[in-house]
Amino acid sequence: MNAKTGWPLALLLVTPFDPSLFSHNSCLSNAFYGNYQQGVTTLSVLRPEPACLDTWTAQTLAPSVSIAEATREIQQLVWLEEQAVDESLTSQTRSFRHEFDAFLDTLSTRPWHSDGPLDQVVLSDAHGRDGYEVLYRTSKAALLSVSHNTARIIDTLVPRFWKSTLLPTSPVPFQPVKSSALGHAEDVLAKLKFDPVIASIVGNISISQMRNDIRFLTGEDGKSGIVSRHSFAPGALTAASWLKTRFEETGATCKLKPFLPGFAPNVVCRYAGVVNTTSTVLFSAHYDSRGSFGSTRAPGANDDGSGTVALLSIARTIRRKGIKFYSNVELVAFAGEEQGLLGSKAYARELRDANANLTLMVQADMLAYRDPGEPRQLGLPDLIGSPIVTQLVANVSAIYSPELHVGFTPACCSDHQSFHEQGFPATQVFERAGPIKDPMYHNSGDLSNRVGYDFMQLKAIAKVQFATLLHTAGYELPSEH
Repeated sequence: MNAKTGWPLALLLVTPFDPSLFSHNSCLSNAFYGNYQQGVTTLSVLRPEPACLDTWTAQTLAPSVSIAEATREIQQLVWLEEQAVDESLTSQTRSFRHEFDAFLDTLSTRPWHSDGPLDQVVLSDAHGRDGYEVLYRTSKAALLSVSHNTARIIDTLVPRFWKSTLLPTSPVPFQPVKSSALGHAEDVLAKLKFDPVIASIVGNISISQMRNDIRFLTGEDGKSGIVSRHSFAPGALTAASWLKTRFEETGATCKLKPFLPGFAPNVVCRYAGVVNTTSTVLFSAHYDSRGSFGSTRAPGANDDGSGTVALLSIARTIRRKGIKFYSNVELVAFAGEEQGLLGSKAYARELRDANANLTLMVQADMLAYRDPGEPRQLGLPDLIGSPIVTQLVANVSAIYSPELHVGFTPACCSDHQSFHEQGFPATQVFERAGPIKDPMYHNSGDLSNRVGYDFMQLKAIAKVQFATLLHTAGYELPSEH
């Protein structure tokens, strides 16, 4: 409690997402800390002033809303959630509650107290300086306050099938995707039809080049020296520099853009449009990776080396074909995804602050794994993103990669969420119409030379990305001058 006011040190509201929370006359508009997943439910985290909460609850308070009272000073808020993983990868005895209790034991073995609302627990860390407080907890997710030092490495401490996301340190504005922002995607979708020139261009993607590229990024080639592409690892800096050079060789103008101290930078590459326009189309992946608990190796061939080399294969084909775009085009490799979409959040905020005319964004994350007993697939997000953009990608797939079985996936959420939350039209492409099934997910064995790593599926999805880019950005070839 705050000795001066008598209020708790912080009140936190965890509530099912509803745009009406952020109406112009709502005091909650200035208390928003983002949306997060709890199974198939999207939850908003808010940190209102006590007077605001009193006013708001007097109007409406859904039974599913949870209010947490922090008993110690908030340090860094972290959202933990269980990922959507196929049951074939999980133990029958495994549960989030069991793993969560074991996880707390890794943070500290000295409880400060263990009673209070919402299964609240406060723990001292191993050095006895800071505290950990569990503010919200269910069978699928939890919200913690941890020290800043712990927050930096928490992705290396959580169980393999969990996702950790660092919340912003101050409120962020809620930015809905306005209907006006969807106009270009709607127009492209309405006019979409087979283009034999586009079919020829996207068919030119080289699997042998993708194989060479992924072996460099994983260190499988024995030459790159990359052991890990974790956001803090030296290998991530090697990868960033290498990616910048490779993209620049295709005619792009690239920048290494730092976003937080200690993290590898975002690699932002741009092809300027041949007409005078502010319109920009952005395709992305994340090049940072995560390995097994206790292992220094994080090769990330699938997560997300596959998405990264798909971008690079598109860039190489742009150069080979001499393609020029009518819209500005950005190909971006993000870092900090495994710590909670941190690199993409920083860049999405930068574009929103600049009032960028971003007409479409597509993130590629985990494209290459196919269970040997399943057909080649394309998974599209069922929770986060703009349905019109998702439908556009699905229709493009049916035209240019009809061998892919298209469906929805609960595997959520990659860097497209950062742009969706800033009001930009966005979606994601994924390797499976269902939950994660890669047995090497978040494992140091995530290499390209293994059963199930399917370069044919990787190429098929890259064709979908590239065809979507060409239809959306508009293009010309040298012979058309």
